[in-house]
Amino acid sequence: MRRRSRVLVALLALASAAGCAAGPSVRPALVENDGKPTAASPSATPSVPLPPLGEPQSPSLRWADCDDDTRQRIGTPGVPDTLHFTCARVTAPLDAPGEARRSVVRLLALKVGTGPVPLVVVNDVSGDPGTVYAARLAATLPPAFLEKFSLIGLDRRGTGLSGPAQCVPDDIRHDLIDADPAEGDLQDVLDAARKAGQQCAIELDDSQTALDSWRSAGDLDELRKQLGMERLNALGRGDGSKVLSQYAVRFPGQVGRMVLDGVPDPGPDTAAVLDAVAAGAQSTLDAFATDCAARKCALGDPKTALTALAGQLRQNIAPLTDDGVAFGPGVAMFAVYSGLAQRSRWPELADAIVAARSGDIRPLAAFAAPALHDSRAQPSRLDVTIATHCNDSQTRLSADQLDQVAAGMRAKYPQFGAVVAQQLAWCGPWPVRTEPLPPAGATGAPPILVTATAADPVTPQVGSTRAADQMPTAVTITWQGAGHGAVGSSPCVTDAARAFLIDGKVPADGTLCPA
Repeated sequence: MRRRSRVLVALLALASAAGCAAGPSVRPALVENDGKPTAASPSATPSVPLPPLGEPQSPSLRWADCDDDTRQRIGTPGVPDTLHFTCARVTAPLDAPGEARRSVVRLLALKVGTGPVPLVVVNDVSGDPGTVYAARLAATLPPAFLEKFSLIGLDRRGTGLSGPAQCVPDDIRHDLIDADPAEGDLQDVLDAARKAGQQCAIELDDSQTALDSWRSAGDLDELRKQLGMERLNALGRGDGSKVLSQYAVRFPGQVGRMVLDGVPDPGPDTAAVLDAVAAGAQSTLDAFATDCAARKCALGDPKTALTALAGQLRQNIAPLTDDGVAFGPGVAMFAVYSGLAQRSRWPELADAIVAARSGDIRPLAAFAAPALHDSRAQPSRLDVTIATHCNDSQTRLSADQLDQVAAGMRAKYPQFGAVVAQQLAWCGPWPVRTEPLPPAGATGAPPILVTATAADPVTPQVGSTRAADQMPTAVTITWQGAGHGAVGSSPCVTDAARAFLIDGKVPADGTLCPA
């Protein structure tokens, strides 16, 4: 009832909106520009008001110049020379199950911007490390953000340069993402997951089960204290938003102004959650096709091209990447899936598929490289993704159940059903979480802004909406566009986030921003 009444009021409040429009689940008529959303009161008066921003009091972090190192980590495309970066180390308890507070983790934080108020930025474990993501995000945000805030990017535990979880053998990573999109079972993926799990148990030791979102939320509170802030102001993307939602459960009294950009579905049935993710990926592929047609790109129909590419790679001996990794149809679809999440790289992705069809796999292989390749400076993102997602979930399926789920998802989602379903196999041999899953809710927190994207291949709109439904003070704004995350991609959503974070203006729940 909460959502229905709030959306109804939101409809009345925004009936004449000029930039964004509130509406029900059926898409209404929208304005043609992606402009500034109309300011509106929230649909229900929260019991806890949006707190003032405040400024640091006696911060303890020691910041040092890290400009050159950061630019090397960012790579290409780079960021403007006007941005400058400093870094610091944050110490937090490891808090491993059964080993409470006896060990510590040292996390890397990056600061960019000149504003007096720290705004912590948390990214997906499968995406850019938080320090790199904050640096990239700073280059896309309006100047007002960096005048009011200093973005504080944090490499979450196990990611980037925060004690990276480098535990999966190089040759095993390939097998973990090589499920054929059209045929076969997941036995090879499951076998690879068993080997990965065994090696991670040895390499990670106590930290194996301490890499999860709940403990990452504890790390954020340690960061808040060391920043000298009474409350945590933060922006999370993807499962970085999940960390913030769990922070709000653990520390409701310390929640400042928070934006959750594409929060994942909190449902306990991981198989059902991933089914929606695969549906979101297929919808994003449709949006990619529309974009490609509008640009008159050489790819033609992406679905036809991807089917042909998979057949081509299946019939011939799989070519090798520059690093000697076999590039079969499963890895190719994983690469495309990764590229769809990066809206700004769609033209590059289209060209890469065309090149692969002509026999040059290198451009497309680059989209899979962050998961496959591992080095001290650029740790593989796959290892920590498996650790965190499996520690966050209690779902474990037998081999027969896995094959049944994969067959159903292949049938419904021809391009990406197997790509997404194989994630269930990753967790098969992983230790099952013995602690209770964190409760949903965040009762007692101030208003929290949840943004969603209509076609998101990583955190689909339906899941983000479900997450918001479980948060009593959440207000939602949805971008009718495509790609992973809306802040920095949609001017309408970005401006709503600016108004919320800087001006304290809470948008009407159910606001829609046009594509």
